[in-house]
Amino acid sequence: MGVAPQASATNKPYFFEDLTTGLSATFSKTVIEADIVAFAAISGDTNPVHLDAAYAATTIFKQRIAHGMLSVGFISAVFGTIMPGPGAIYVEQNLKFKAPVKIGDTVTARVEVTGQIPDKKFVIFKTQCLVNDKVVIDGDATLMVPTRG
Repeated sequence: MGVAPQASATNKPYFFEDLTTGLSATFSKTVIEADIVAFAAISGDTNPVHLDAAYAATTIFKQRIAHGMLSVGFISAVFGTIMPGPGAIYVEQNLKFKAPVKIGDTVTARVEVTGQIPDKKFVIFKTQCLVNDKVVIDGDATLMVPTRG
């Protein structure tokens, strides 16, 4: 099982032929207030559980939480910039939200190759977001990945 490096200007994309079962990559980011506000503005999701501390205090979370899809975006960051990298196209993503992400949490998005569909050049990945080694989002994704040819 291999681990891909973090994104950098010198990273080259993985081609379909480079991806083998067990190969994995990660991206980490600490969620800050500005991320939540910007995501609300961009997405239009202004649910007060994300933006209003007084309202959020009345919920089961007792405090503001980040949008689930903000953390899912970190999975997309892995796919688009690290592994497979530029040229990969999302085909499908299944998700299960298991726990909230709070302001100040560092989210690590992790993807791992679990299979391939050679005739379509699809690669199947296990996808997770973790906070302090606790899985907060669990799922799988299928991507179309360019070949060397």
